[in-house]
Amino acid sequence: MTIHIETHNGVCHVHVAGEMTIYHAAEIKAELLPCLELGAELEIDLSEVSEMDTAGFQLLLLAKRAALAANKPLRLVAHSPATLEVLDMLNMASYFGDPVIMPRTVH
Repeated sequence: MTIHIETHNGVCHVHVAGEMTIYHAAEIKAELLPCLELGAELEIDLSEVSEMDTAGFQLLLLAKRAALAANKPLRLVAHSPATLEVLDMLNMASYFGDPVIMPRTVH
């Protein structure tokens, strides 16, 4: 799991690659939450998240709540198939308010 953080024009861009699982939750939390202090907005790129469990999802919830408390926008962008699966399974895609394209299921 790697996290790359850049700040441009008041937006803290966080790119997460690899697993967002219980095995990396403490590390992700330690890097993610300070990003709210770096910019006026937070954007989390999930395009390279290969696996997400409920601990990873809880980190996204924590970030969303912290952003709301700080009165700063938070956007989740470029959802990977792993993140889409969890958001769909928990029926939480609309909670974050970001455009999400769910893959079409074939029956």
